[in-house]
Amino acid sequence: MEIFRNLARGLLLLALSSPIHATDFSLEDMRGKMHRLEDYRGKWVLVNFWATWCPPCLSEIPELSSLHDAHKDSDLVVIGIAMDSGSSSKVASFAEAHGISYPVVMGNRKITRQIGELKVLPTSYLYAPNGKQVSYQDGEVTRASIETYIKNKKFN
Repeated sequence: MEIFRNLARGLLLLALSSPIHATDFSLEDMRGKMHRLEDYRGKWVLVNFWATWCPPCLSEIPELSSLHDAHKDSDLVVIGIAMDSGSSSKVASFAEAHGISYPVVMGNRKITRQIGELKVLPTSYLYAPNGKQVSYQDGEVTRASIETYIKNKKFN
């Protein structure tokens, strides 16, 4: 049953695909490191909006950490954007307690304007190695759905 669910999510992600030219973003993570889309040319970039209070967000954290850990040194990175209104120290403690291995950025309206519309949490935006935004998804994503998508897409 899990295989069918992952396949359905992968197909949903493919169905939501629409090539869009991305505006280059610039995000400072909670450790003070800058992340610019242009710095990741040659890699896929998954930007995931989430919050500590969001149950579906919490359920996808292990998937995103696994995805990031498996690909960060080769072909894909994950950047999480926490849309919490609380303190950054609360989010940092939460990220550590939940084993979030990818960079976490405190979100705000300026950041959502750089990335794209945010209707629900979680929401993910996927950028191809050439820097173009190629997909987004409202709701949870899985490691398998992202890996299936990038396996079936070819970009220069």
